[in-house]
This record gives sequence, C-alpha cells and structure tokens, in this order.
Amino acid sequence: MIEILNPTELARAREAGALVADILQTLKNRSTVGTNLLDIDRWAQAMIVEAGAQSCYVDYAPSFGRGPFGHYICTGVNDAVLHGLPRDYTLADGDLLTLDLAVAKGGVAADSAISFIVGSSQPPESTAMISATERALAAGIAAAGPGARIGDISHAIGSVLSEAGYAINTEFGGHGIGSTMHQDPHVPNTGRPGRGYKLRPGLLLALEPWVMADTAELVTDADGWTLRSATGCRTAHSEHTIAITGDGAEILTLPRQPRP
Repeated sequence: MIEILNPTELARAREAGALVADILQTLKNRSTVGTNLLDIDRWAQAMIVEAGAQSCYVDYAPSFGRGPFGHYICTGVNDAVLHGLPRDYTLADGDLLTLDLAVAKGGVAADSAISFIVGSSQPPESTAMISATERALAAGIAAAGPGARIGDISHAIGSVLSEAGYAINTEFGGHGIGSTMHQDPHVPNTGRPGRGYKLRPGLLLALEPWVMADTAELVTDADGWTLRSATGCRTAHSEHTIAITGDGAEILTLPRQPRP
C-alpha cells in the first residue's frame, strides 16, 4: 500500500516526527558509559507514554522477526545494525550505539535512527562509517522531490556508500510510512536512477542508509530479532522520515528541544 497524506495528516506527521527526533536526542544525551540498554528502553517508553503517542515496535510481529518485539526502541551495539532487541548490556567507552525509534501520534507514524560513539573514545574507523551513512542520507534526501523516482534516491544513497568503500546489502532499506510504520514503496540503498515509483507530494518515506565495515552479509542473533554483521565487524545506521512536497523533501525527524 502506498499512502498519499492530506494536509491535516501531514501536520500530524510533523508532530510525530518532531517527537521521535526529540526522544532520540534525549536518549543520546543520557546514553553514557555505564548506561544499560534496558534503561534506554524504559526511558523511551516513559517519553512515548507521556506524549500520548504509541510505540510502533512493542506489538510489532513481522515475518522476519520472532515477534512480538516487546520493546519500545531498537538498540544496536557495535556489530548489531538493525532491529536490535534491548538486552541487559552496560555500555562501555568506545561502543558504537545505534538507536532506532518509530512512534505514531494522531494516527501517523514517523521513524528515525542515529548512530554515535559512547564515551570519550572516538575510533576513527567508526566515526568515518557513521559519517558515511549520514552523508548518504543527506544525498538521498536531496534527490527526493516531485517528479523524481525511487531509483534516484537509491542511486544517490548507494553512490555515497560505494565511494566510501562499503558493500551494500539490499535485504533491508528505506520504506514508505504513514498510518503504519512499514509501507510500500521499498527504497533500496542502491539502485538505478530514473527507475521505480514516481514521487508525489504527500508521500512519506523513511530513508535509512546502513552499512557494515567489511561485509554485506547479515546474521540473525539468537534472540530472533537482532541483525548483526556476519564477520562481527562494526556497523552504522542513519535514518530520517521525509515528506515529499511541491518544493522537494521536508525532513520531519529533526529535533526541537531535547530534555537533559
């Protein structure tokens, strides 16, 4: 299903997007050496409930997971890149942490992910990988607009990732979003320009470049959810929800004023 949102629904999408971004930035600020992943999940739950919003994850049970997910945020550490199930793990200095959050408010969902290094240690290979996903995300957003096609976005993202030296996995990528978290069209992280669905104002897309340092192969953790690099290498993931407008792409998941 591909949804085209009306102006009222777009206003709700902006509210949901800002909430997701604010929660993620708050969690980033609180995620320090010694923080437990289960605490991050509890903090996310409290902020979602306080905002009168609904988690897109807690009851989520797709075919590729051992559902329901049962938690409020995805937490991936180091080699865990997607669908990271929160667990009893205490963050250490230099850990690469990915937080992925999707929330619905007013009947419209928004989805975003950030990767960052915990503590004072900043391994250059890890910071370079995070930067590559952020640059690829910016390129994908710049390529999105009325008249463009999904392949234009995919090509822009893939060009940045490939030029940075990363292999690209196409099993999971970006997606349409609206009244539900995951919708058509699928947005691979590489592709051919001029191909695929033609973008229209009112379309919401969640774009999410992600890479693994030295492989394109994923393995599923014993928890049935967490996807890890097959070689145990580090990973990074960046994501924004955007709305296609008459002028281009509007980023909905930019933070306002995160809490201390």
